[in-house]
Amino acid sequence: MFTGIITAIGRIVEVRDLGASSAHGKQLVIETPAGYLGDVGLGDSIAINGACMTATQIDVAAGRFAIDISAESLARTAGLDQPGPVNLEKALRAHDRLGGHIVSGHVDGIGRVTHFAPVGESVELRVLAPRELAKYLAYKGSITVNGVSLTVNTVADQGAGCEFSINLIPHTVQNTALHALVPGAAVNLEIDLIARYVERMLSAPALQAAPAIK
Repeated sequence: MFTGIITAIGRIVEVRDLGASSAHGKQLVIETPAGYLGDVGLGDSIAINGACMTATQIDVAAGRFAIDISAESLARTAGLDQPGPVNLEKALRAHDRLGGHIVSGHVDGIGRVTHFAPVGESVELRVLAPRELAKYLAYKGSITVNGVSLTVNTVADQGAGCEFSINLIPHTVQNTALHALVPGAAVNLEIDLIARYVERMLSAPALQAAPAIK
């Protein structure tokens, strides 16, 4: 589990094929800030742009670790198939603060940035989410964009999907890889876990009570 509070900006520096066909995945080598991997062990979970991955190789001295990502995961995420900056978050520990919201690290859909521009001291980010995620988006609700826990400011249903807007304060822009976004960029989205369960409870067919045993 994660919280959506980014702990470092890393960079994918190498993308290696794990096989010769499209059915094979990739190995990613990610560079991190000095000291970031000091408490990370093989097999630990690290969210990369919001996608939970397993550290399969670690070089603490070089500040690099590697993960293997399947073709299935590559097809359902954005920004994990090429070099570039990525948001990193280590898995939540039981005694950690829950600073954002409960995040599973499972990408629910890929959104598309429609607007990214300064507004006063902040930046307004608008994202067009897939239509199937629209029912989970609500005013002042939580959404994870490329692993960052954010608050929804507006929601507008459209024929092509649902556009929502977010206000990014300077701290968020400076301390995450969201600063590199441009209109048209694809982003990983994870909807609020609680909203997912509420939708299931409301949509599931009612079960008849079993007859009492006499």
